[in-house]
Amino acid sequence: MTALPRAAAHRTGMVPILLAALLWGTTGTAAHFLPGNVSPLATGAATMAVGGALLFTVSARSARATLRDRSVRRWLLAGVAGIVVYPLAFYSAMNLAGVAVGTVVSLGSAPVFAAGIEFLAERRAITRLWALCTLVALVGTGLMVAGQQSDPAAGPAPLGVLLGLSAGLSYALYTHASHRVIAAGHAPRAAMGALFGLGALCLVPVLGATGAPLLQSGGSLGITAYLALGPMFVAYLLFGRGLRTVRGSTATSITLVEPLVATLLAVLIVGERLPPSGWAGLGLVLVAVTALVSIPGARAKLHR
Repeated sequence: MTALPRAAAHRTGMVPILLAALLWGTTGTAAHFLPGNVSPLATGAATMAVGGALLFTVSARSARATLRDRSVRRWLLAGVAGIVVYPLAFYSAMNLAGVAVGTVVSLGSAPVFAAGIEFLAERRAITRLWALCTLVALVGTGLMVAGQQSDPAAGPAPLGVLLGLSAGLSYALYTHASHRVIAAGHAPRAAMGALFGLGALCLVPVLGATGAPLLQSGGSLGITAYLALGPMFVAYLLFGRGLRTVRGSTATSITLVEPLVATLLAVLIVGERLPPSGWAGLGLVLVAVTALVSIPGARAKLHR
């Protein structure tokens, strides 16, 4: 394959990943409007269980074939582990540290974890330009965390930040695992259906133990349906499509646009506050992601 088609394929793969990130950026604001008696564990379990079941349903035959493929069995198990931990840690982080900080820590840490996973699993290097773009984005996310003031009397809850880091690690893990399953020859929809279908099954007990408050009002059901259909079902179909030509480390860097969107919505709709340093951080994230998408050299050619 020549350089031009390869570059075009990368750029084409980035568009659905960006669209997925935009949808993911709405999750914290949507979850904010759930009743107070709905726990973040219920929100995460319901979103992933329902969305995962839908992903499996639309690709049942090919997803079952993927699950039977012994050559990708370890990546399926690793991916499912990340899928189960991610929603529980992510929604809990937002509940404890606020929408902006919870999202920023979760997604801001993911590219670092992703690069580490790729190095440990494949011993593959990254380009200096990719590293620079990611570093700029991480500085931006750090400024957003430092400047976020949803509660001026108290900084981000340490447990919330720790859970955000756990979410970042689990997100990086299932992103890399998804890419490896797709790279082994399985269609993106089949890979997403297999991984998230099995993850959904694992989350059913959590949903059964915590999900009763979700059924108490039409509003709760409506918000849960949106989270399952939009940021979960549609977004992961888009994400899987993008992973055909974009590696996990690059994908997690592109999705740093998610905390940018989440922070803007948290300020404009939820009412969280962001000082000038936080807005500067938003700008840095936007610059870094734009560079990562538009500059060919920023995309690590790890497949070589």
